[in-house]
Amino acid sequence: MSKPNDTICAFKTSIGGQALIEGILMRGPRKQSIVCRKADGTLVQKTEDLKLNRDKNPILKVPFLRGVPMFIDSMVNGMRALTWSAEQLPEEEQEEPTKFDLWLERKLGSEKAEKAVIGVAVFLGALLAIALFVLLPALLFELLPDSMHLVLRCILEGLIRIVIFICYLWLVTRMKEVKRLFAYHGAEHKSIFCYEKRLPLTVENVREQSRFHPRCGTSFLVVTMLIAILVVSVMTWVLSLIPGLAALPKIAAALVRVLAKLVILPIIVSLTYELNRWVGGHENNVLAKIAAWPGKQTQHLTTREPDDGMIECAIEALKAVIPEAEGEDAW
Repeated sequence: MSKPNDTICAFKTSIGGQALIEGILMRGPRKQSIVCRKADGTLVQKTEDLKLNRDKNPILKVPFLRGVPMFIDSMVNGMRALTWSAEQLPEEEQEEPTKFDLWLERKLGSEKAEKAVIGVAVFLGALLAIALFVLLPALLFELLPDSMHLVLRCILEGLIRIVIFICYLWLVTRMKEVKRLFAYHGAEHKSIFCYEKRLPLTVENVREQSRFHPRCGTSFLVVTMLIAILVVSVMTWVLSLIPGLAALPKIAAALVRVLAKLVILPIIVSLTYELNRWVGGHENNVLAKIAAWPGKQTQHLTTREPDDGMIECAIEALKAVIPEAEGEDAW
């Protein structure tokens, strides 16, 4: 008899998740659920209906237009879930509210203040990502010799961006808290694999599954950077054809290129989202395997083997978002 890990997946689910502070978020087609383990060992759960931007306007469900709204929804819901999981920590481990937090709460009320703080956190997180993965590589691009072929410089800039990303991941994995976070990430992947194989959602069955899942947010980020190399190379070549740009001072020309890269970010996110959806639905295709390989390798950094308690969190969160109608969550 084959082990659970050897069982072929019966189907591919669209259910996905996110590791939290001592917990897991799972998101299904209609609901999302957060399950966290408190200091006393008990589990606390919060399940709610999904409210997504795409449901407000049908055009946001159209291919190549849906990627950016889905990405924003994921960031906002993820930050909200992360905030809730932090609130489940013992009071002595929670950060004291800042004067700004207290001022916002007085002015807006607790609910609106929480939304404002989450909005600011998402904005600052996006700003940090842009500074680290867009502006810094662009600055290093300008330091490359002008005699180097333009396309080669663009490729080197993209490779620099990937190296910065990998180094960033490697550095954060040295932190104890992040190690536990990545172990919960592993529990999320294992539980989804178990569900896709139609096995009973037990700790024993989940433990046997792989922690490397092809439809992972890590893969999305890696593929985004790879697509960016192609798109940015084409864009830089087009900009080089503009006569006036070459006449600009080097600093001004560099600023134009950076602004152009920021403008095309939504295009890159949209292309990546559609590619990942295709890859997720064609895992046996040779091209899909090639596209998924870099993301899977990066998961060696972003996932760790979970303990049984983490697996229990993942199972409970997953059970809460599985739709009643079979197949409604199919990829």
